[in-house]
Amino acid sequence: MARTKDMTSGSPVKLILAFALPILAGNLLQQLYSLIDSLIIGRLLGVTALTAVSASGWLDWAVLSVPMGMAQGYSIQAAQYFGGRQFDMLKKTVAHSYLISLCVTVILEAFSQTLLYPVLTWMNSPEETIFLTESYLRIIFAALPVVMCLNVFSGFLHALGNSKTPLLALACSSLVNIGLDWLFVGPLGMGTDGGAYATVIAQTVSALICFAAVWKIPLLRPEKKDFRRNAYMTRRLLRLGLPIAFQNLIISLGGLVLQGVVNAFGFVFMAGYNAAARLQGLVEISGSSLGNAAGTFTGQNIGAGDMKRVRLGLRRSAQVGIGMALFVGLAVTLFGKPVLSLFIRDEKEIAEQVLSIGYDYLRIMASGLVMLYLLFVYRSTLQGLGDTFIPMASGFMELAMRIGAVFLLPMVIGVWGVYLAEIAAWAGAGILLIIGCYYRLHQIRKKQEMQNIPVSCTQSERK
Repeated sequence: MARTKDMTSGSPVKLILAFALPILAGNLLQQLYSLIDSLIIGRLLGVTALTAVSASGWLDWAVLSVPMGMAQGYSIQAAQYFGGRQFDMLKKTVAHSYLISLCVTVILEAFSQTLLYPVLTWMNSPEETIFLTESYLRIIFAALPVVMCLNVFSGFLHALGNSKTPLLALACSSLVNIGLDWLFVGPLGMGTDGGAYATVIAQTVSALICFAAVWKIPLLRPEKKDFRRNAYMTRRLLRLGLPIAFQNLIISLGGLVLQGVVNAFGFVFMAGYNAAARLQGLVEISGSSLGNAAGTFTGQNIGAGDMKRVRLGLRRSAQVGIGMALFVGLAVTLFGKPVLSLFIRDEKEIAEQVLSIGYDYLRIMASGLVMLYLLFVYRSTLQGLGDTFIPMASGFMELAMRIGAVFLLPMVIGVWGVYLAEIAAWAGAGILLIIGCYYRLHQIRKKQEMQNIPVSCTQSERK
């Protein structure tokens, strides 16, 4: 199994797809065990337990997206140094990423455990589910160090073009999670907490596999000198990681507000909406996987100073993304209802209402997938260029569109306004990212023309 992959030469489409497919397979496995977790909880414990776990989604994402965002920032820098053959700086990047991650994890753990219950109360969580959701999330948040390690290790592997080892890690953790889900929730009768414990153990397995792979790559094994204080490196990593983490938090805030509005519509609407939301990750993964591949491709080629390949890679990624979105949208429309019905077990009348609400949301979601997939491609390309400001600004746009739509549209078209809030958020953020990406590429081209030399983001910033 190749431990690294140079993406600065060869067909951009083949490289991007070859890199994206293992990520897609890994994300599919991750969504598979998430769906099986929902299936087990829904069928064994009922709609109330499933709703409690599903309602944790946005809050779970709000906290766990911080490690994801920081790790993504580290991987951008690592990809640029790898593409530019600056291997000494690559090792310093790894060392300082570890130090920053330690500090971030301690702070995040304290805040997440302290604010959990007040936030659930603010979200209008129903009495039937609030304590189940709180208990579930306390277990998930206790494993933040594991989540940080997993994201940092897999991010470095992706930066060096290795998407196969993270796939192996996810495959193993999926099997562990599925087996433990059934054991803890079923025979051992641990309820929703059993699902949380299964997830934590599975994440630990995945983190250990990624760590073993990272340790085998000399370029990712820092020495004692690499941990010495380096103000430039610390600032650079924070400038890349914090905006992405903040962007994720902003998006999560909009999601939390949306979830609060959903909760206020009552238990049945909440159950249907959240059941469909459990499938949303499955619908999005092709686009997010393609975006990850486009970001790594961009990072390595900007590090090598080859802007022609960056532009070509963006164009091909966007074309592939549109095709993927149309295919997935059609599949959701045709098969969404029978798949959704697998997760719902309750009295016939209630189950039918929940299913109808969930399928309505799935159909609306499918109509906006083209913009969502383009959003992933252009956001990741900007981040690969080293620009995390415009993606962060898109987070504010997404927040404004989602909150504005969820408060205004229901007054005009009822619950359909809640469904359309997600589409509005994708459209607003996507348009901003597309405009911002071409503006950024134009800026870089003008700078190259003025200097008459190829300039990578890292080199230009150092000057």
